[in-house]
Amino acid sequence: MSNHASVKTNLPGPLASDLLERRHQIVPNAVSYGIPTFAAKAEGAKVTDVDGNTFIDFAGAIGTINVGHCHPKVTEALHDQVDKFIHTGFNVMMYEPYIALAEKLAELSPGSHAKKVLLQNSGAEAVENAVKVARKYTGRQGVVTFANAFHGRTLMTMSMTSKVKPYKYEFGPFAPEVYKAPFPYAYRRPKEMSEEAYVDFMIEQFNDFLIKEVAPETIAAVVMEPVQGEGGFIVPDKRFVQAVRELCNQHGILFVADEIQTGFGRTGKYFAMDHYDIVPDLITVSKSLGAGTPISGVIGRQEIMDAANAGELGGTYSGNPLGCRAALAAIDIIEEEGLNQRADEIGNKVKDTFIKLSEEVDCIGDIRGLGAMVAVEIVSDKENKTPDKALAGQMISHAQQQGLLVLGAGVYNNVIRFLMPLVITDEELEEGLEIIQSSVKAVWKDNSQVSV
Repeated sequence: MSNHASVKTNLPGPLASDLLERRHQIVPNAVSYGIPTFAAKAEGAKVTDVDGNTFIDFAGAIGTINVGHCHPKVTEALHDQVDKFIHTGFNVMMYEPYIALAEKLAELSPGSHAKKVLLQNSGAEAVENAVKVARKYTGRQGVVTFANAFHGRTLMTMSMTSKVKPYKYEFGPFAPEVYKAPFPYAYRRPKEMSEEAYVDFMIEQFNDFLIKEVAPETIAAVVMEPVQGEGGFIVPDKRFVQAVRELCNQHGILFVADEIQTGFGRTGKYFAMDHYDIVPDLITVSKSLGAGTPISGVIGRQEIMDAANAGELGGTYSGNPLGCRAALAAIDIIEEEGLNQRADEIGNKVKDTFIKLSEEVDCIGDIRGLGAMVAVEIVSDKENKTPDKALAGQMISHAQQQGLLVLGAGVYNNVIRFLMPLVITDEELEEGLEIIQSSVKAVWKDNSQVSV
């Protein structure tokens, strides 16, 4: 089998070292980086750096590259659009790709009701606008999100986000009228409680939240990730999600699905909410929608989306033509290449690999996910489930040195998450999994010997 990953230099290599020095001189330290090198070329599921090292990509630019790097259909669409015009501002002179993408998103998203679609630039901006629309429509101010949630880094979305460090620490005061509800984390439920009883308990907790913490009559929207991304790929039970939806219905609260990381094939469906048989009132989308270009959107019921008046929604670059064209191409690729089905195949392979590996090492606490959105939680020992941030970090670093791009996540920073492009070949997938397996075993063995 040929090696798709090839690291020939130290990381960073000579050219990357020079760039890293320049980076430290001019870019704020607060802008983090996962691996100390710089991209020169990317294609499919592989990235080559400036020193000629090639990496298999299990990170997908934090879930934005489901259709792969530089897919020919995407680059062709972008070249075609650049030759025509780059931007006119949809609020100044409109263009057809915006309309075409809005129509496609309305067609693909859950529910047969009449819909309208607003296009924006980033995921955080989509969430902000979903909140604006929900408040305008309901005349209420309150917004409910969940423990472990991540919705963005702007003031509003940072307020909605759960993890304090690094996203919120010393950045307050935060936006008012944002409330955090409990969210199920099945792996960390009380030992004596069955999964079924735990779901019942969490539903009861949400009911109590609407009594003890905030009056439902004041809530405009409940915003939920179908699978929590930065939280560590936590998958809620279907019954819990449906119970939240039903309570929203009872109290006139809009249910907003944040599908920014879960959308466009990642979980084996265009939209992860389809796993729960839920039709949200509003859906936010971004990341893999644009195949690497900045674009996002809010999809919603027609009457809700039309509540705002002319000029109240929009933005200078919102729904830019390049992003629209890339997104239309990406959606075609997902359909033509069967990437929803491919996501299930990839996810099953990743899970099977780690189930077997968990029999060899004592640090894999949980293996979870939907489709190809899979994560592994690293713990000091399986019995006590003590999160081991340091161990997870060492495993990620070791894998990077072997030529695998991979990311961490989780409220305890002890989760290794997988967001490989769905166009990854079987050979690339197999090699990448071999790298992460060997890294987990090597780091676990070294730490076990140290602790003896």
